[in-house]
Amino acid sequence: METVKMQDVSVIDLPWKIEYQSDRCTMCGSCVATCTFNAIEAGVERRSVTVSTGHQPSPTQRHSAVPVIRQKASLTNACVGCGMCEKVCPNRAIRPIRNLDSRQNLLARTGGATIKRGGRTNLNSDRTLDKIIVGRISQMTDPALDSERHTFDILAPFGRVLSPKELPLAAVGNDLKLTTSTPPVNWIYPVIFSDMSIGALSTRAWEAIALATAYLNEKHNMPIRMCSGEGGMPVKLMQSEYLKYTILQIASGHFGWNRIIKAMPEMKVDPAGILIKIGQGAKPGDGGLLPAAKVAPHVQAIRGVPKADLMSPPNHQGLYSIEESVQKMFLSMNAAFKFRVPVAIKCAASATSVSVYNNLLRDPYKICGGFFLDGIQGGTGAANEVSLDHTGHPIVSKVRECYLAAVKQGSQGQIPLWAGGGVGLTGNAAADAFKLLCLGANGVFLGKMLIQLCGCIGNEQGRCNSCSTGKCPTGICTQDPHLVRRLDIDKAAQNIVDYMLALDAELKKLMAPIGNSTLPVGRSDALVTTDKAIADKLNIQYAC
Repeated sequence: METVKMQDVSVIDLPWKIEYQSDRCTMCGSCVATCTFNAIEAGVERRSVTVSTGHQPSPTQRHSAVPVIRQKASLTNACVGCGMCEKVCPNRAIRPIRNLDSRQNLLARTGGATIKRGGRTNLNSDRTLDKIIVGRISQMTDPALDSERHTFDILAPFGRVLSPKELPLAAVGNDLKLTTSTPPVNWIYPVIFSDMSIGALSTRAWEAIALATAYLNEKHNMPIRMCSGEGGMPVKLMQSEYLKYTILQIASGHFGWNRIIKAMPEMKVDPAGILIKIGQGAKPGDGGLLPAAKVAPHVQAIRGVPKADLMSPPNHQGLYSIEESVQKMFLSMNAAFKFRVPVAIKCAASATSVSVYNNLLRDPYKICGGFFLDGIQGGTGAANEVSLDHTGHPIVSKVRECYLAAVKQGSQGQIPLWAGGGVGLTGNAAADAFKLLCLGANGVFLGKMLIQLCGCIGNEQGRCNSCSTGKCPTGICTQDPHLVRRLDIDKAAQNIVDYMLALDAELKKLMAPIGNSTLPVGRSDALVTTDKAIADKLNIQYAC
């Protein structure tokens, strides 16, 4: 037997251990074939059995070679707990078990490299939104509405909203007429499917989200919009009528924008808007990252790049002030679509969020169409673990501070506030959205929940979260053609549609008790909390 060294990695050092029952296994090979991380292998074990078959004790030993499935003791092939082996095993002979004694987090820094993973941050316990509840409910002083039969106007602005004094109106006889054009504004559903690129997601996952978006618009009259994410879009989609449901994103890497610009003459309709992504809340300072393993030929074609790690810088190069970004980016992108399309900006929530928002409110061109604030608790496809867990800012207080800053100027609502980063983290996006609306947001954007509806099995307790490897076992965050086929597009789209219809009903059930027919933007009087610190910080009622 080879000498065991204490520094050698064994199965007990890994975050997940494989529990295997050889007596139930038929060696069909399904588990080995299904494991995308190559964490298990077929092997042979020597078994010795002592038997005695005669009338008198006459023990003999029998030796046999038994085929088994065993776990690899390797950091590069560590089990991630996705459970695909258990799902495909016809005899329930194998399953992953969480190892509480894991040392992988200490040992995985091979060659001095940082640990990368996908999924959300681990700092999700003790959420502020979970400590806030709807408290203004009185059928006597504030008559409630009937959520089942009342007509609700659930729409949010995407685009610059001018104040009454700024509207270029003139009286012509008995009519009011516009003397000049106004900034473009689209009234959409207060939930946007967040930016996730083709490259980060598989083509089938992206198609499922696009299919759900179109179905909700066409069949259920819910004007939901989806965002392309950095990396461009397929030309066929840009040439179709469904472009009107898509917000085109231009991020710091500018990937894919050559194709978008070349496709502009062939666009039959305008996009729903333009989103300039300055930063991402879950990993501010890191920028974007698409590992080479996910840069498939179609991604190379769309982005116009070779097969390599694609890293977006953490900020737009050449933009060194808020005013400069307004001049260079907003003005140019508005001009590109002849001022018909609203242009918004997305930043990571931080201590400087209010300063950025105040400067945008003073925009002399009146063309900033939205301020998207992204918090630390959002999901991401590939990031350094230290960035996910230790940089960023929760979204709640930043939205509230921005809204109150606008109220002081009398400018609330002029630049719509959109909040994201952990919306629906505990399972109910409608409740989170309603609370953020009451705190001052005009709408929310969500992304991780969509891929969970598509079948993502990652969670905040460290299960899977291997979006960065290109080996996604569910076919969502991978470009491997064999793995991509695991995703059922129609079923994924149906799950998204069903959830959004339920979200719409739940949003009405929260609006009805406080007597609101329209979105309760800034209705902080409807909220209470049992946490005194939260009550003081957010300026809402304290109840105990």
